[in-house]
Order: sequence, then structure tokens, then C-alpha cells
Amino acid sequence: MPKPQTFPLLFDEVNQLSIADLKKMKYLKKNVSVKGVIIWKRNGIKTGSLTLETTTLKTRGIATLTYTCSGTDYNYNIKLVTIPSNIGNGLLWYFICPFTNKRCKKLYLIGERFMHRSALPSGMYTTQTHSKKWRTIEKIYGNYFDVDHYYRELYKKHFKKYYNGKPTKRYKKLKEKIKDAERFDAYEIEQLFLMK
Repeated sequence: MPKPQTFPLLFDEVNQLSIADLKKMKYLKKNVSVKGVIIWKRNGIKTGSLTLETTTLKTRGIATLTYTCSGTDYNYNIKLVTIPSNIGNGLLWYFICPFTNKRCKKLYLIGERFMHRSALPSGMYTTQTHSKKWRTIEKIYGNYFDVDHYYRELYKKHFKKYYNGKPTKRYKKLKEKIKDAERFDAYEIEQLFLMK
């Protein structure tokens, strides 16, 4: 009898909260309270939203999450802490997961609650579900498959190609990846998938 299939939760496909996003949206300014709504979208379709209120002091704070998931209302706090930067130029913010008590930069929506990924040991990232052959192909031809993403980044509104008359690092990196992708032709990729 065959083994029953298991489909793991994919961390990169669930809604997530990250310290980087909170910093961009100015939720982590010292000694202030900020309230707003965060909306997640995938392929232009809304996948969820929550009301977030952060109250910060000099080195710690609280993030209050309020949202509805599967008809159930949730409202709980997540601690925010800081540690000194390893290069000595300030403080780094972290969440303290209320379920695992781990310090982390990202929280994932697992079982209707935001928590650290270690709370679900069977969870995986999409790349971990790919076969060994596909990962080898991805290493060599990955830029060919991702070229559309690189062009979208390049022509995004407010994308800076130059700063002080010089190309930005991000612009140069994208151009290199696009150049690498264009060295393959469609016939070569077709043959790649036909071989065993």
C-alpha cells in the first residue's frame, strides 16, 4: 500500500509579519504609539488584513494584533525587544514569539495565529519541496526562469537606476541577472526538460 501523501504548510505562501516591513512603515520609532492596517495581497488579490498597533519605548515595545480568521476574532500582544547591533551602530528590533518564546525577525500565520516557524516543524519553504534534479536545474538556469521578475523590479515605479550619476548596486545586479538569463535560448531550455 502506498504511503499517504503529506502536503506541508509552505512558509512563503502564508501571510507574514516582518521587522523589516514594520521599520519601512515607520511602526518602530522610539517612544511612540502607531496604529494602522496591514493588507496582504498575492497576485493582486487580497489574502488578509489586520490592525496593528505598536507602542515602543527606548529598547522594548508591544505589537497588538487585531484580526479575524475563519470567522474567529483575535486580539493579542507580541513583545518587541532590541539588542545592540554587532557593528555597534544602534539597536536591532526583534519579535518575541508568544508561542515558542524565540526571538525572531519574522512571524508566520500558522493555524490562525502569528508565530515563529519552529512552532511547526513540518513546515517548509517552496524550494525545499523541489526535487534534487529541479534544484540542480534552478542553480544553472534559475535566472532564465526568473527574468520576468527581474524586469518587473527594473521597471517598478520609483526604482532608482542611478544615484549621483552612477548606476546603483541593485540596478547593476538586476542587469547582470538579465544578461545571464538571455544567454540561454528557448530550444536549450526545451531540451533540458526533454532529457531524462
